[in-house]
Order: sequence, then structure tokens, then C-alpha cells
Amino acid sequence: MTIKITPNERGNPPGKLADAELHFSEGPFDGLKLMGFAIWERRDGKGRNVTFPSRSYAVNGERRTYSLLRPLVDSTAQEKLRDRILVAFQEFEDRAAIAS
Repeated sequence: MTIKITPNERGNPPGKLADAELHFSEGPFDGLKLMGFAIWERRDGKGRNVTFPSRSYAVNGERRTYSLLRPLVDSTAQEKLRDRILVAFQEFEDRAAIAS
């Protein structure tokens, strides 16, 4: 699996740093990508967060979201993927700093 980072060059919405995609190169997902991840600056400015793909819907006029990628049992299972995406973003930033 490869993580592709696309920077948010427009700065809109505020706080969004980049989008991320997972590109699969083995197994049953070979040749497919999973989109919808986003990297955000935390509101308090201390660190970064990753949001996962979701679908929004409305119930009685109230807007809600349904997470498309969820853990089977272990509620901390997403942390490993969140950490890998953040590492990939840091590596992307490091390469961009060297290039400029």
C-alpha cells in the first residue's frame, strides 16, 4: 500500500492541510485506491489529525455522518492507519522543503 498526499494549496477550508489516498498494490485490492482521507491542523494548533472517509446524511433535518472505514472489534485499530498517514504527510513536507 502506498499513501498519496495531495496538498491543500488553496487553504480552503481553513485548517485543512492535505488530502490522502491509499493506493493498493497487492491482494484483492491491487490496482484500487481508497479516497476521502484528510489531514487537518488541530484547532488548538498542537499537532495534526486525520479524518477518514465518510458519507453524510440527514435525519429529521439534522446532518450526520457515517464512517465508511470502521474497526471490526478493536476501537483503536484506526490509529495504526492514522499514524501511517501522518508519517507520509511529514515525509511529503520534508521532501517539499528540500525541493524549495
